[in-house]
Amino acid sequence: MAIIQTTTSAPPVVDRETWLRERGALLVREKAHTREGDAIAAARRRLPMTEVTPIPLIGAHGPTPLQDIFAGRDQLVVYRHMWHLGKPFEDQCEGCTASIWDFQNAAYLEERGISFAVFCEGPYEELAPFRDFMGYPHPWYSTHGIDDPAYAGGGEIACFLRRDDRFFLTYETTGRGVEAIMSSHKLLDMTVYGRQEVWEDSPEGWPQEPSYTRWRRDGRPVPQWTRPGVGPVGAQPQQHCH
Repeated sequence: MAIIQTTTSAPPVVDRETWLRERGALLVREKAHTREGDAIAAARRRLPMTEVTPIPLIGAHGPTPLQDIFAGRDQLVVYRHMWHLGKPFEDQCEGCTASIWDFQNAAYLEERGISFAVFCEGPYEELAPFRDFMGYPHPWYSTHGIDDPAYAGGGEIACFLRRDDRFFLTYETTGRGVEAIMSSHKLLDMTVYGRQEVWEDSPEGWPQEPSYTRWRRDGRPVPQWTRPGVGPVGAQPQQHCH
């Protein structure tokens, strides 16, 4: 756990009136940022779409048609999860763990007719024990051996639309686009020291570490420390995916 010392640099102390004036000036920029985000979302809704070949994926009940993955709804949001073949749980992707961990319930999506699922690069027999270990509530499906870019890949979000028996890809993220579901990192951005990573533009003396330093602790992605009975890597038998 990172502890900020009282000797660490901090913002100057001002009276409330001065603080409100400075806060108000930043609020103007924040509102402009929000409006630009709304405009980008409006443009996103006007993107064309591309048809997807329906390919069955392996899920909890074996080969599952794409239509069934939609679970009776017309839209589907997918998180594409990376996978390191044959590696123990602690060696799975900390980036995907940081992303998907923050999204534990799709109730509001479902209320709008949108299902949520995880498409994972690993074989189902490997990913299923990992999903159970992490306690993820969402359905997971294996894309192992599939090279169609509509399904394959990792560290991305993809959005699909169903029209009768046809399926379309309407949007997908690249790079930091996955931060749409990383609420913890959005909250870090609101704090005085931010994410505390070296790429950030912070004042001199602000605490900073190499990027992703705090995504792992004692050899594990941080969310794994919430799991019952978990200890430091090497202090207990390792949990492998096969």
